[in-house]
Amino acid sequence: MKGMLRTMLVRARFPKLSLVLLLLPLVQLPVSNAQDVEPSKFFRDYVGLKEDQIAAIRNGKAVAKVVESRTPDEVFVFGSVYVQSTPEKYLKLASDIDALRKLPSYLAIREFSDPPQLSDLDGFTLEADDIKQLKNCEPGKCDVQLPTEAMDAFKQSVNWSASDAADAANKLAQKMALEAIQRYIQGGNAALGTYMDKHHPAAVGETFASLLSRSKALPVYLPELERYLLKYPQAQSENIQSTFYWEKVNFGLKPTLRIVQAIVYRDSRSSDQAYAVAVKQLYASHYFETALDLTVCVRDQENPDRGFYLITLKGSQQAGLTGLKGGIVRKVAVDKTRSSLERALGAIKQKLESGTD
Repeated sequence: MKGMLRTMLVRARFPKLSLVLLLLPLVQLPVSNAQDVEPSKFFRDYVGLKEDQIAAIRNGKAVAKVVESRTPDEVFVFGSVYVQSTPEKYLKLASDIDALRKLPSYLAIREFSDPPQLSDLDGFTLEADDIKQLKNCEPGKCDVQLPTEAMDAFKQSVNWSASDAADAANKLAQKMALEAIQRYIQGGNAALGTYMDKHHPAAVGETFASLLSRSKALPVYLPELERYLLKYPQAQSENIQSTFYWEKVNFGLKPTLRIVQAIVYRDSRSSDQAYAVAVKQLYASHYFETALDLTVCVRDQENPDRGFYLITLKGSQQAGLTGLKGGIVRKVAVDKTRSSLERALGAIKQKLESGTD
């Protein structure tokens, strides 16, 4: 496996700032702030944590918090834990697909070959309820996020009265997933398509670019990473490693299939060996119209040999979270995301500190 990292799926006082703006100060910590040691200042001023929460993180407790967003369809969840280990060991763990498979809320995960193959999608299967819905999917009314052409293909290509209809639907889903990632590798964001399952179409590439554009800090701190996220495959950098994988997760109200690009940025000019990790969603069967997860490892400035802070942020734009019903759904979804992130951080800490393989 080549460099695949898994991250786990904002500012409370200043909600207009985006997720990237909040994490980037931790990638390059300014010396002028030495009197107010990071990341405590970040936790307090940018995330809005109280002193007892900061102390809990410092003492090894995983803390996750749903952070205020500008609109109901945006969801930001912050999490952190102090780990008595090294960032390098975390990177090794995050590259271990067997270890990732055992983390809470992950039902399945598999890396794509280079180039991707249909066999890579063995196990990429829809839930029984989703398969039932595909039979009658129409633009503007479908329980699975799909473009119109995909809805038509399921209705026309699957014999829904046959005993093997579910198997046929899953095989078609795998074929579509392979074709989607092949298109993305060739054409980048423009090839991601448009979800037509709701009344308001969601052009995935445009939605992602909109999410990213809300940060003014990314082009300042990490211009190479921003270019890569927006201009792949044209933009390339020797500081970036990238791979693809699919996963089945249970972060929301029901199991969700996702296809993602995992991007590791390591600034070769940084004497502190800071790491930034971005997990860019290319497709999700439910909830997430777009998503970007960021992870930063911050060494303990007071005791560099003791450990580091693992800081994560999950940012996404989701459909169906507005109105009375949407508000109820939003609360359940974000609360579950928060608790799942907290458990995942605790599991990573335990794994790293135990020293077991």
